[in-house]
Amino acid sequence: MQDLLLSAYDWLKAIHVIAVIAFMAGMLYLPRLFVYHTKAASGSELSETFKIMERRLLRYIINPAFVVATLFGGLMLWANPELLHMPWMHAKLGLLVLMGAVHGMLSKYRRLFEMDQNTKSEKFFRILNEMPTILMIIIVILVIVRPF
Repeated sequence: MQDLLLSAYDWLKAIHVIAVIAFMAGMLYLPRLFVYHTKAASGSELSETFKIMERRLLRYIINPAFVVATLFGGLMLWANPELLHMPWMHAKLGLLVLMGAVHGMLSKYRRLFEMDQNTKSEKFFRILNEMPTILMIIIVILVIVRPF
């Protein structure tokens, strides 16, 4: 199996990168929607529109992209387990756990908005909006530069 995965490694990497791009697009956009959603009155037409947009973004883009990125990243590690001996990969995997936690937080806040129970401010979501960006920058530097 490992030989098959190694022979298809470039395809695995391409699909992984495509999924990561889709995942990050959603992770950058969803908290921005929350910023705007905080300004909409509960039960208003605008609030209901945001609920639809947030649910679809999470359900049809972010979650599937997360699954595909994780699956193909795992397949690349299976094909090339030597990567697991590199310190930069340990740091990357740790940051991916943090990104997963942010993903979970965004999912939680989407549910709260859906039930008209959000208590967080616009400023909170503006700050939360920066977390995926910061994590992405560090992860990309680790993967490309491999500083250690």
